[in-house]
Amino acid sequence: MKERRSFRRTTVWRNAKIILSHRSPVVSCTVKDLTGHGACLSVASTYRLPEEFELTFEHGRDRRRCYVKWRTHNRLGVSFDAAAEQPAEPEASAAAAK
Repeated sequence: MKERRSFRRTTVWRNAKIILSHRSPVVSCTVKDLTGHGACLSVASTYRLPEEFELTFEHGRDRRRCYVKWRTHNRLGVSFDAAAEQPAEPEASAAAAK
């Protein structure tokens, strides 16, 4: 089968939490594989999980905005928000400081 991914993923098997909103409980999951651009998550059920959420792992040290690209009954393929990963533009920071 031909690989369709743009980036090679690394198998990691890390525990993580899906954060739906500040009033909702978190959903435990396992990060199966990971790149800087996305991940495959294993969950008990994808039923009622939204198309957009935050993912936290590394004991809360890393938090990423995610967008669901595909789903099965117990797995999600997500992409990370690229804008959240970009450092602020030096010119924009300088203009804001004035």
